[in-house]
Amino acid sequence: MAHDLSDAVVVKLGGSIFHSRDSVIKDIVSLQAESRPMIVVHGGASVVTHWLERQNHTTSFFEGERITDEISLEMVTAVLAGLVNKEIVAAILNAGGRAMGISGVDGGLVQGKIRERRRGYAGSVVHINPEPLSVILSHGFVPVVAPVSLNAFERENGERVLLNINGDTVAGAIAAALKVEMLIFLTNVGGIYDETGHFLPEISPEQARLFLTQGIAHSGMIPKLKACLQAVSNGHTACSIIDGKPEHCLLREINIGKTGTCMYPEKGR
Repeated sequence: MAHDLSDAVVVKLGGSIFHSRDSVIKDIVSLQAESRPMIVVHGGASVVTHWLERQNHTTSFFEGERITDEISLEMVTAVLAGLVNKEIVAAILNAGGRAMGISGVDGGLVQGKIRERRRGYAGSVVHINPEPLSVILSHGFVPVVAPVSLNAFERENGERVLLNINGDTVAGAIAAALKVEMLIFLTNVGGIYDETGHFLPEISPEQARLFLTQGIAHSGMIPKLKACLQAVSNGHTACSIIDGKPEHCLLREINIGKTGTCMYPEKGR
């Protein structure tokens, strides 16, 4: 079922703003009422870590991404595709919106492979199947996507069919594949800062690549910059990394812009 997504917005809801997301939920509902196609992708690493700690299971990260053993994979699936996803869907419904929660597994939406086996079931995206999102959007719902994904390529005998793919990576892959208008990351920081601590209202793809290769970007900003680079490579999608805590930050970024750091496509700007 075809659905025009050229004016759609992919919103990556960072786990760091879950406790101050009420305003963002209201913005999503307002945009939906204006018939703006919205796709919400969420993370929730801190919630997963909390539940792993409750099970006395240690967890570690590399370049902002969780090293995912089998126990961590099960917890990621239960917490992200279950608890966190349904809390966000319920919040949208409670605010008067229409939402449907899915994961990257459902309908084969996000198909990936294990990136490096030393990182366990941490995966990378190989293919996005847009059909599940098109169907949900065409019926007037906001898809809320958990980044648990399908281990569909280069799987070895005995390996699980689930993958833990970073939510930023999933958001970037969806935005790139669907050629949406905007990809907005809602974070707990105001945007990107250079090595001297100077805020950057705009970052070029070339500058972002430099930040990655020279180690200026670190921890959670690494997958965000990589996701932005993937999204803008389609020549259509513009990206923003903004502070998700201020009141109506999402509406301001969509309607006015320049509330954080922007990256524009290298073509068609």
